[in-house]
Amino acid sequence: MSNAPLMPKATAVWLVDNTALTFDQVAEFTKMHPLEIRAIADGDAAQGIKGMDPISTGQLSREEIERGEADADYRLKLGESKVILPEAKKKKGPRYTPVSRRHERPSAILWLVRNHPELKDSQIMRLVGTTKTTIASIRDRTHWNAQTLTPMDPVTLGLCSQIELDFEVQRAAKEKPATQQYGGATLLPAAETTRKEAEHDSAATSGRSEDDINVDAVFAKLKTIGGKKAEDEE
Repeated sequence: MSNAPLMPKATAVWLVDNTALTFDQVAEFTKMHPLEIRAIADGDAAQGIKGMDPISTGQLSREEIERGEADADYRLKLGESKVILPEAKKKKGPRYTPVSRRHERPSAILWLVRNHPELKDSQIMRLVGTTKTTIASIRDRTHWNAQTLTPMDPVTLGLCSQIELDFEVQRAAKEKPATQQYGGATLLPAAETTRKEAEHDSAATSGRSEDDINVDAVFAKLKTIGGKKAEDEE
């Protein structure tokens, strides 16, 4: 329940015309200034406004008005209204940009595109209140004023706050997949190093065995050569 009655100015007009309440009592009940109530009584304000009876809507009772008329210090209490108004739903639309700042949006978009390429079009739209078509034309350099555009920080231009910009940048950084960076040389696993050592040892052993075989063959040839020479001398 609101602290002020429905249509407070129309209610004030009715109370001034139909009751003996003081200006302060009417002002307190309708949440208006006493001087404005005095202007209504003098006919200087609210001209052409039809008074609304708060009794018919259940916001005041006749007994409450009589109590107020009897005691100038008494403050009227607002009753529960019989009229139920639905709650207005907030519609999420594009960010509103003042007319004086709209010509600076392309410069802000160019700054965001160059300095924060990780931002999505929807995030840029929330920050500066623009459209996808405008963002695409600035990215492709097909904007009608692309040749004279100068990148400008949207925070400096007053199109968004630094907190809003940092929030969108951090959000884009979280959604972007992290790239693996080179962390320097690392040690090889033990399985690989022990395998290489085993292969080296086996190669060395096979090499020695081949050398031994070659030495034996050489000595055998020398013996045969020496035996043939002795037979020839005889």
